[in-house]
Amino acid sequence: MTNKTAWFMLHRIREAIERGALVEEMRGTVVADETVIGGSEMNRHKKVVREGERIIPGQREPQQRGRSGKTVVLSLIDQETGEARSRTIPDITGATLRKAIPKQVNLGATVLHTDEYRSYRVLRPELAAHKSVNHNAGEYVRYESDGTVTTNKAENFFSQLKRSIDGTHHHVSTVHLPRYLAEFDFRFSTRKMTDTARMERLVSQTFGRRLSYKRALSSH
Repeated sequence: MTNKTAWFMLHRIREAIERGALVEEMRGTVVADETVIGGSEMNRHKKVVREGERIIPGQREPQQRGRSGKTVVLSLIDQETGEARSRTIPDITGATLRKAIPKQVNLGATVLHTDEYRSYRVLRPELAAHKSVNHNAGEYVRYESDGTVTTNKAENFFSQLKRSIDGTHHHVSTVHLPRYLAEFDFRFSTRKMTDTARMERLVSQTFGRRLSYKRALSSH
């Protein structure tokens, strides 16, 4: 089997792992947090940049998306079940979060845990409750009468995600990053299952889905 064939097969598996749009909405206590994926700006390769018809060698390509050219990833984790759902988003403004989070979460039936980043506040009027921890003040867990407020589960997920990308894949393109996120969501959400149960769940998600080469290259 060639590297190209193995790469293709792995992406078909990741496509099968990704859950469809009809998945049930999250509710209860949900942790929301964001991170960025991508190398340091100082480590990016210098490439030729065209300015009109004049070629300027040795300059880095202009930044296009995310923070400093990196891709922003938003992750939502169910506090009770441990299920993780991650998506790439263009930025972390209130307007973007207002569109992205309700696609996965029933706001009226959800207590949202976040850090102190103010963009999440736009969701407050529609949430059952919004509780945050102030990382800038050294607060990572707050104990309340009805439970703890923390984003530690999201931090743990991001730690595993980045270690795997850096240590195993080394580089993941923006185009294919959503499928890698689907893989790590699946790994995290099913971490307490047996291998047999994991396989059964994966196979159950393939029914009625055509995992073609064209789809694998163009759906994201």
